[in-house]
Amino acid sequence: MTVYVDADACPVRAEIAEIASRHGVATVIVSNGGIRPSPDPLVSIVVVDDGADAADKWIAARTGPGDICVTADIVLADSVLKTGARVLKPDGEAFTTGNIGQALAMRDLMADLRAANPLAQGGGGQKPFTKADRSRFRDALDRALRAAARP
Repeated sequence: MTVYVDADACPVRAEIAEIASRHGVATVIVSNGGIRPSPDPLVSIVVVDDGADAADKWIAARTGPGDICVTADIVLADSVLKTGARVLKPDGEAFTTGNIGQALAMRDLMADLRAANPLAQGGGGQKPFTKADRSRFRDALDRALRAAARP
């Protein structure tokens, strides 16, 4: 079992390392660079090329049953779910085989709406990341690690 982290713009890297280490699970933090090394021997940093979706491709090629991936990227989540791994968003919400189709459809719909109105400004963006999101994530990761450890 390994926890893979799509680390670029991930607000819960420290929490992931702490919780996974407490469970004795290796963590691989994957990014295009700029991530500080961890003194924890269970945490490794992988720096991938700057190519489009290089971190996503690296993670998807290595995950499998029993692994956990932390990402907000819906396309990566879909790829990882197909390998049999679990996927958590940084706010603690799980991507599952039951909800990934709807998430992909909503992503595509929003892209089409943005493309249909190129003069529109802004669009609201994502909601701010809160302490409650962080707490929900910590609980969700702890539960996912315990569930993945069960035979």
